[in-house]
Amino acid sequence: MASDQTIVIKKVKKGGDHGHHGGAWKVAYADFVTAMMAFFLLMWLINTTTPEQKRGIADYFAPASVSPSTSGSGGILGGTALGNDGSQGSGSSSVVERLSPDAPRDTPNDEQVSPESASSASEVSSNALANALARREDAEFQSAEQSLRQAMQEMPEIAELSQHVLIEQTPEGLRIQLVDQEGREMFRPGAAEPNDRAVVLLRAVAEIARQLPNRLSITGHTDSGAAPAADYSNWDLSADRANASRRILQESGLTDDRIAEVQGKAGSEPLFPDDPYMAGNRRISITLLREAPVIPPGHEL
Repeated sequence: MASDQTIVIKKVKKGGDHGHHGGAWKVAYADFVTAMMAFFLLMWLINTTTPEQKRGIADYFAPASVSPSTSGSGGILGGTALGNDGSQGSGSSSVVERLSPDAPRDTPNDEQVSPESASSASEVSSNALANALARREDAEFQSAEQSLRQAMQEMPEIAELSQHVLIEQTPEGLRIQLVDQEGREMFRPGAAEPNDRAVVLLRAVAEIARQLPNRLSITGHTDSGAAPAADYSNWDLSADRANASRRILQESGLTDDRIAEVQGKAGSEPLFPDDPYMAGNRRISITLLREAPVIPPGHEL
């Protein structure tokens, strides 16, 4: 007898075979990509910022840069503001407090900064700025000296004249001296106009000086020999030689505002005091002065 019972086939579908298609890994991957972007951005910033900017950023995030004298519960995240003006202030009072060596670390909220403390902070800031400018100026002078020495080595018309050039840093600035040698003078005896070799050297000096903002002091020196004429002394000759050198420098691109002074010293400051008649005492001294850069006409501080 045939059976009419219906046969039911049950298929069980197992789950979890495609679990890797879920969304959790996308969140982790997005976090990883974000972290890598932040890392490479940080590397780029470190590579492009100057040491001064890095110190400024470090000081900005340092806990010491937060003033403890303002209201709040204290601490970096304790509601402390950068200045007495509140969170929207410029934060200048905290900077003054941090720079001042005599500023108290804990003061009442209503206590004002004394004029003495503000003056002390201003002096500290001014001294720091002056030191930074002096270091930069020294570096610029060293670069200028190296550039001039390299030019004298690379240019044949200057290389043979390198023994006529003395370069040194002095308290007044970077001094470049064009010195006579026996049989190889920069000026003809008794003449104010420089000869060809002196013109070449003066143009090389002008090329270096044009790259710096410092003003120039030009001084002429002679030896202690007799004056060229009764009515024309070594003072006149040294001043005329300095002025002739000034004209060559200006023809090479230096403007009027770059010239601080032109003077003649005759034989009053010999390079070789033991032998005031020596040829090396006859020279032109050009000094790039240590002072504030020249402000172009039409510009104001």
